[in-house]
Amino acid sequence: MNLKEKRITITGGNGFLGRHVVRKLKELGVRRIFTFRSAHYDLVNMEDVQRLYDDSQPDIVIHLAARVGGIGFNRENPARLFYDNLVMGVQVMHEGYRRGIEKFVALGTICAYPKFTPVPFREDDLWEGYPEETNAPYGLAKKMMLVQAQAYREQYGFNSIFLLPVNLYGPGDNFDPDSSHVIPALIKKCVDANLNRKKEIVVWGTGRATREFLYVEDAAEGIVLATEKYNKSAPVNIGAGFEISIKDLVALIVELTGFRGRIVWDETKPEGQPRRMLDTTRAAGEFGFRARTDFREGLKRTIRWYEESIKTGK
Repeated sequence: MNLKEKRITITGGNGFLGRHVVRKLKELGVRRIFTFRSAHYDLVNMEDVQRLYDDSQPDIVIHLAARVGGIGFNRENPARLFYDNLVMGVQVMHEGYRRGIEKFVALGTICAYPKFTPVPFREDDLWEGYPEETNAPYGLAKKMMLVQAQAYREQYGFNSIFLLPVNLYGPGDNFDPDSSHVIPALIKKCVDANLNRKKEIVVWGTGRATREFLYVEDAAEGIVLATEKYNKSAPVNIGAGFEISIKDLVALIVELTGFRGRIVWDETKPEGQPRRMLDTTRAAGEFGFRARTDFREGLKRTIRWYEESIKTGK
């Protein structure tokens, strides 16, 4: 699919990932890109969804918008995360089908995988168990877009695809301690401790859990490649294909930020899913996606961005 002449609407286009997707599309020569603030269109409200389609008249919709947060936010807001993400996905995709758009790109989440999925996670394992309990309401709500996409393709011939990105990180990430994910949370703790001359930081869990992380620019490239080239019903992982323990991640961020204090592990706090790492074979084979950013270098860029944002007050 040649995207240059297409009208592309991106929900969540002004967010952390969305801004990078917009830039990648512009680099391809796409000029008719519609993004918006959630204050202008509330995607939980069907009238706003319909008005969005009226105003943007898309050929393609890339649905990135989500209600999302870290473990603490998930524990405190399971109902809100389930309802908002489920309703947004169902309504935005259904209205796209009803309007006869050419393609719908749905972004799922690694939280949709079963709690004890064999590592590396393969797309065929998605239904082999229940997700980790803390993430289940969010993960299952997002996974319903896969069910919807496959059902609409089978019955209506609607071209909808479903991508499963791993945990993202990079400059511009959410550093709010009430809702941030693990990398920005750890960077903020270390950098702030340096500035305030604190001698220790507290980290949740034991450090034994593992995670995989994908630099946000790589994720955007994967999404754009899939939008261009992938037109099948099978879900596709978007990841970097490596695994690191939280303990090793903490040690790396401590090193890169220069924090010299003590690490206190609060083992009363949840760790989430025990292990996470994706099999990225399908993405490479179907549309040639491979992550390119070295993890250490990506962390350095993210740390520099956060330190600069403190200096500039942005």
